[in-house]
Amino acid sequence: SSSSSHNEDNQIIDDSEQTIIHPDEVANEEERGEKRKFGDAKGKKPAFEPLKPGELGVKIESRKVIVPQHRMNSLKADWGKIYPPIVEHMKLQIRMNPSGRQIEMRTSAHTTDIGALQKCVDYLRAYILGFEVADAVALLRLEDIYIDSFIVEDVKMLKGDHLSRAIGRILGKGGKTKFTIENTSKTRIVMNGHHIHILGSFANIKVARDAISCLIIGSPPGKIYAKLKNVASRVVERF
Repeated sequence: SSSSSHNEDNQIIDDSEQTIIHPDEVANEEERGEKRKFGDAKGKKPAFEPLKPGELGVKIESRKVIVPQHRMNSLKADWGKIYPPIVEHMKLQIRMNPSGRQIEMRTSAHTTDIGALQKCVDYLRAYILGFEVADAVALLRLEDIYIDSFIVEDVKMLKGDHLSRAIGRILGKGGKTKFTIENTSKTRIVMNGHHIHILGSFANIKVARDAISCLIIGSPPGKIYAKLKNVASRVVERF
């Protein structure tokens, strides 16, 4: 009788279903739950459920991008192609303020990416610098795409006609040299006077910048074509 009363003391009665649960079963269930949540000692990865957009802790933040006067007309013409990636893919709210010549953006309750606001700012600045919408949207879709900006004087101090000839060497006849550098290095290049902007991955930007630097210093385009051909062949062999 003493043993039966001892067993009854160690049992837990669930009033809702009137079932008797043994303490060992409770401990085993808690242990299985801990393993599912944090993994077990054998090194298995824990299984976490994906967070919902409202649980990410994304605060309502806003940013403004100033648009220069000379880019307002092209911005109005391309507005129908600029905002859909921001609204549909990045889940941000956006509006254009023509009187203040600026684009205003803010996060919303549907924003899932914490860095979405900064990506969209880089995307809009790339368009303002002169890149096409189809090229600038790569900043939203890919992680390792950057913009590198420099001026001709960063490579060599040139003035007057010497500066004009250096810019002419970079562009080539009908833009041939610039297009060759873009296609070989898989980048996009925008030239605004003596300002040069390159859009691409880190390694590809280095290839394009080295070629442009050689042209600024005074190398003939034929020599640059040979170097780019060697670089392209090495890339093909690597991949």
